[in-house]
Amino acid sequence: MPLTCRGYTIASMRDLDARNKRILLRLDLNSPLDPATGEILDDSRLREHSKTIRELLEASASVAIMAHQGRPLSKDFTRLEKHSEALSRLLGLEVSYIDDVIGPEARRRIRALKPGEVLLLDNSRLLSEDFVEAEPKTHASSIMVRTLAPLFDYYVNDAFSACHRSQASIVGFPLALPSAAGIVLEEEVRALERVTRGPERPKVFVLGGAKVRDAIKLINSLHSAGTADEILTGGLVALAFLVAMGYDVSRSVERALKEAGVTSEIINEARRLVGRGAPIRVPIDFLVPHNEGVEVEPARGLKRVPMDIGPSTLEYYAAKLRKARIAVFRGPMGVIEDERFRRGTARLISEALERGVYTVIGGGHSNVILSLLPPGLSKRLGHRSLAGGAMLHYLSGEPMPCLEALSESYRLYWTGDATPV
Repeated sequence: MPLTCRGYTIASMRDLDARNKRILLRLDLNSPLDPATGEILDDSRLREHSKTIRELLEASASVAIMAHQGRPLSKDFTRLEKHSEALSRLLGLEVSYIDDVIGPEARRRIRALKPGEVLLLDNSRLLSEDFVEAEPKTHASSIMVRTLAPLFDYYVNDAFSACHRSQASIVGFPLALPSAAGIVLEEEVRALERVTRGPERPKVFVLGGAKVRDAIKLINSLHSAGTADEILTGGLVALAFLVAMGYDVSRSVERALKEAGVTSEIINEARRLVGRGAPIRVPIDFLVPHNEGVEVEPARGLKRVPMDIGPSTLEYYAAKLRKARIAVFRGPMGVIEDERFRRGTARLISEALERGVYTVIGGGHSNVILSLLPPGLSKRLGHRSLAGGAMLHYLSGEPMPCLEALSESYRLYWTGDATPV
């Protein structure tokens, strides 16, 4: 059954007859690596994508995986041999690897694939075409797409975290092959559609962490679209709004914001949002370090740089969450690397989950945040997004080139003149 989002219609994997077909599967295996050994430190994305691989193999498809790791010249830009080993462990079967993407040996190995076999191609960003932003029609004519597309029956994109990129392996293949959304991509889209367009109210967004500019950009879009009923702030995001609202804070707090890249321009953007009536809530009090313990300090006249929201804020925010039907968490309320300052984040998420609120967690700290919850409570989570940047783009209403390309593929191969293979 096709997936509908943002006015697009996209084929899902259930629309494919994958039996004995060759599938080009685009994943996002981009993971944190140990700089000394190259070992994968967090295999969350690989675990999630394993669901899609298994389903294709159960349909007796042969699967060639295309993925990336890092950016050219960055410290984590590497080949994907370790990723094939990790996928093999997770799947309980061999995921073979070739240190090539479109060369003669890669093409030979793809042609030789048998039903139920998996091949991981090397880092797609070894090819400059996959690190350039261009229109789908341009990428459909790229050497990468023209070389590989004839070897496959279908293209499946499961890399939602790269959906805001208009790169060859993301937007070029859908114009050359019947294409569909993978399981992870579909789950992400369905969850974010429920958040942005679903009828359930109130919708509460809990925004913390240090990415103040991103948070302001998101709040602007949420307020313009009327999506958010309450926006609860923590971390540096809260400090920026305290300043924007005219709260008296010490020089040390101002210095912390400046060191985090929070400019006067960003503060002015926050001030404009407050003036427009965006439903932004700021903490009443904070926790600050004191010797080996903590102290509570009021938000008004804040002297020390806070590390977590305080007890009065916890009760205030928890009351908001108790009334919510949907809650979205992006970024922690405090410095959760220090166990003294984890309570705010853990308590608020627990409050939402215990009340049966449909809860979505996104951002780079989601693993740590989930580990703070009581045993079994994380199973009540509505959705955990592994796509920080793409999630932000989607919630902000920005273009998602991947979805546009998949929709065009649906028009061409399912409803147009062309016929699916």
